[in-house]
Amino acid sequence: MDDQGMTSEPPAVDAGDLAVGEECREYLAEVHQFLDGELGAERRTVVQIHLERCRPCLGAYDFEAELRVVVSTSCKEKELPQGLRDRIASLLREVADDL
Repeated sequence: MDDQGMTSEPPAVDAGDLAVGEECREYLAEVHQFLDGELGAERRTVVQIHLERCRPCLGAYDFEAELRVVVSTSCKEKELPQGLRDRIASLLREVADDL
C-alpha cells in the first residue's frame, strides 16, 4: 500500500515471456518423454538447453513435474476405486492392441 492506502499496481508482464512459438510447441510435446527419461541422450540435452533458456517452457515443465508428484502422492495415499482401476486397465489393453 502507498501513503494514501491504495494498493500498488501488479507488476507488468512482458508478453514475450508468455509467447509460445512453433519451436516451443515442439519442445513442449516432448516434456512427458523428457520427464519419463524416454529421450535419447542427445535429444535430452537439446531439450534441457531449451528449458534452461525459455521461461515459458520451463514453467510448463515445472507444472508437469509438480503435477506428477501430486498425482503420485495422491495415488499412494488412497486406493483407486475398482471401477476406475478396471477402466484404466481396459484403456491400456486398447492402446497395447493398437501397437
